[in-house]
Amino acid sequence: MPELPEVERARQAIEAALDRKISAVDDGDEWVCRPHRPGDIAGALAGGRLVAAHRRGKTMWCDTTGADGEPGPRLGVHLGMGGWIVVESDDGERVGGEPFRPEPDAIRPEWERFSITFADGGRLRLLDKRRLGRVRLEPDVDALGPDALTISQAEFRERVGRGKSPVKARLQDQGVLAGVGNLLADEVLWQARIPPRTPVGQLGDDVLDRLHATMRRTVEAAIANGGAHTGQVIPFRKAGAGCPRCGAPMERGQVGGRTTWWCSAEQV
Repeated sequence: MPELPEVERARQAIEAALDRKISAVDDGDEWVCRPHRPGDIAGALAGGRLVAAHRRGKTMWCDTTGADGEPGPRLGVHLGMGGWIVVESDDGERVGGEPFRPEPDAIRPEWERFSITFADGGRLRLLDKRRLGRVRLEPDVDALGPDALTISQAEFRERVGRGKSPVKARLQDQGVLAGVGNLLADEVLWQARIPPRTPVGQLGDDVLDRLHATMRRTVEAAIANGGAHTGQVIPFRKAGAGCPRCGAPMERGQVGGRTTWWCSAEQV
């Protein structure tokens, strides 16, 4: 599932679509564009422009203007479990969002779930084989916690470090901290040498500060390298694998209902 790094790369791709006049919108997929009816999103956007691309955690949205230049509705785009964004322009294609992009000749036309055509001939497309992405006007982001890439050290201590929840479960609570999914959580905790089942109230400020700094470095590296799947420990999350740092066997268990991997020697 796309996590913060994949969504940030999709947001960066959308920046190539800003300030281009919208000539047409294909919003005919009633499932992906629910609760809107076909034509609702097109009617709201046609003739206008996308003017800014934002992200909080795994949620992404664009500010728009109407044909008259006045502010328009926000356009929310969610990648679901495996969607990605393609923006076509004069200088080529910009792609973002997917951890593993299929070869161009393997992409089927029916995977295109939503598209915007610009007056200059380029397009913005949401491609999604599994049809789990979402496009809607005025998305609600109020329930999300602060973004994992920008949360301050003090706020991280306050939001993450109180209570009895296992630290991995707390990191993945999108109402506490937005953007960390299963792969990122395992990578961050492995990098910080923290056992995933540790109750957050037992971590202490020094450990929380180390965890905050590690999370930021890990997220930045994942964005630069192509996604959460590029983490150092991710290829070793499998039976029979050894920790890439010390060679001890990798352990597997359930934390917060999610499959979790950790080093049996360094995260105990």
